[in-house]
Amino acid sequence: MTLAEKIVAKMYDNDPFSQWLGVERVLVEEGKCVLKMTVRKEMANGFGLAHGGITYSLSDSALAFASNSHARKAVSIETSISHTAPVKENDILTAAATKDHLSNKIGVYSVVVTNQDQKVVGLFKGTVYRTGESWEV
Repeated sequence: MTLAEKIVAKMYDNDPFSQWLGVERVLVEEGKCVLKMTVRKEMANGFGLAHGGITYSLSDSALAFASNSHARKAVSIETSISHTAPVKENDILTAAATKDHLSNKIGVYSVVVTNQDQKVVGLFKGTVYRTGESWEV
């Protein structure tokens, strides 16, 4: 298991919200993370579609895992999402986070969320602050 995988495993084990989402780790590499989950009935809003917070939360978890995979603790300081297509119950979502920029204190990541048909349903951008604290695994 790589250092990045050990860090993300430790984070996931202490992350009840990502566990509640049903997040599955598909790929973890330094600066990159791919997550997958299935949308459940209790995740729907009043329109019968997935609440926007579901796609956002999946993206936020991918951001957290990707940005911390460099072995320094990082926390988000700014995030945004564009919901580009509706998400329905039983859709299988995949969130792919990649590093766009990394400096000593700041990291910028993009997350593309697709459904089981490879249709883009969300575009997320996140900026993180990189603390001086290292991960111990």
